[in-house]
Amino acid sequence: MANLQLSLKKQWFEMTKSGVKTEDYREINEYWTKRLFRDVDKDELQDLIKGLQEGRSIEWAGLFHLHFLKEFEVNIMTLGYPKSTDTERILKLEHKGIEIGYGKPEWGAEPNKLYFVIKHGAIL
Repeated sequence: MANLQLSLKKQWFEMTKSGVKTEDYREINEYWTKRLFRDVDKDELQDLIKGLQEGRSIEWAGLFHLHFLKEFEVNIMTLGYPKSTDTERILKLEHKGIEIGYGKPEWGAEPNKLYFVIKHGAIL
């Protein structure tokens, strides 16, 4: 299994490190779909993105998601893009899955917008 590395701004990194923020949000677009899903051909990719952007149900997206989602073991959260030796700016968390849903505005999500919601577990 692979690790999922995500770069964060200071506010979100600190909230995640303190245990307050337990999930991260990524846009539903071609870039993130390619990073989070496997074996998706271009037509399937476009159908997923278009369907979600046009308001297809989360349940519909979930069927797609279960079949094609990559398996990750650890979420590696970084404050910006640190050197590998800068351990103060690198946080390793249990990967608790990825859902498609609405994010919390207090954690940086736009209201009423669907995201890939990346769930975090305990600090490793």
